[in-house]
Amino acid sequence: MRGSRHLAWACATAAMLVMPAAAAAESSPSSSAGPSTAPSPGAMKLALPRVGGSPLFEIAGGRIAIAGTVTPYVAGQSVKVSIYRQGVKVAVHVVPVTPGPGATGTFRLSFRSAYAGLIEIRAAHYATPQQAAFSAMAPAVSFVNTGVGPGASGFSVRVLQAELAAMHYAVPRNGSFDELTGDALIAYRKMTGMARVPAAGRTVFELLRRHAGRFHVRYPRDGRHVEGDLTRQVLAEIEPGGRVHQIYMISSGKPSTPTVLGRFQVYLKTPGVNSEGMVDSNYFIRGYAIHGYPEVPTYAASHGCLRVPIPDAPSIFEWVQDGTPVDVYYEG
Repeated sequence: MRGSRHLAWACATAAMLVMPAAAAAESSPSSSAGPSTAPSPGAMKLALPRVGGSPLFEIAGGRIAIAGTVTPYVAGQSVKVSIYRQGVKVAVHVVPVTPGPGATGTFRLSFRSAYAGLIEIRAAHYATPQQAAFSAMAPAVSFVNTGVGPGASGFSVRVLQAELAAMHYAVPRNGSFDELTGDALIAYRKMTGMARVPAAGRTVFELLRRHAGRFHVRYPRDGRHVEGDLTRQVLAEIEPGGRVHQIYMISSGKPSTPTVLGRFQVYLKTPGVNSEGMVDSNYFIRGYAIHGYPEVPTYAASHGCLRVPIPDAPSIFEWVQDGTPVDVYYEG
């Protein structure tokens, strides 16, 4: 019995002596394992080169280019590009990243839509052993149908109204091609030298995409004032610094009763309808006024006043004040 206890004590003592060495061996890195490499962080940007308009749009049936930049470039990587129309995914592309300038990587693809709608483009790089995960979105772009006119409604009309409003034409944003939309479009057609009809078409949208048809302020030093361009038959409200506030179509004096030219000031404002059928009149010299009227042809046809469509008269009357300068001229 005494010999058995002595043997057990000896085994226990030997085990205690061996355990620290074994634990140390388990906690030390293996001499055969190589150094670990963390995935490279990255960032991505998306752009739509050559897409115009404000907000951006393309004509239905056309094709847009999508350009991406990844920083830094890591060889062997790719990104997944998902395209949505009106919130519904319509296309997915996996695109390789190729070397670009400096330390960047680039990728390109294109997209074509035969249908009108808002397009959203999202790109994602999923995490790999070489590079971490990141993502990006491109600016939204609308595809539009160009054949819109009186009575039309919907997405393409909203885009048309948004483009005209961005260029300061007095237009509603209701998605319906109503009388005010037609008047704003006529003013735009006057500024771009097109036929003066209340209908859009491919040429209108192509000009809007290039930001053509801006009103060029002739007297920016006149502060808050009104300019009547009789050559183009439009009226513009100008804020201090030469910033355009709103643009309206007008009909000025016909050849037998021309509108006076020069620089004047509003000296009398009469709200409502007077005995001559003039609505919300702003007189700037003698009996000459900016006022609403039931008939506003697309050409000079008044008795000398600057006629505007009756729906536009209240907003003009509110903006123009006593003493507001009025510059009336022919271009050149």
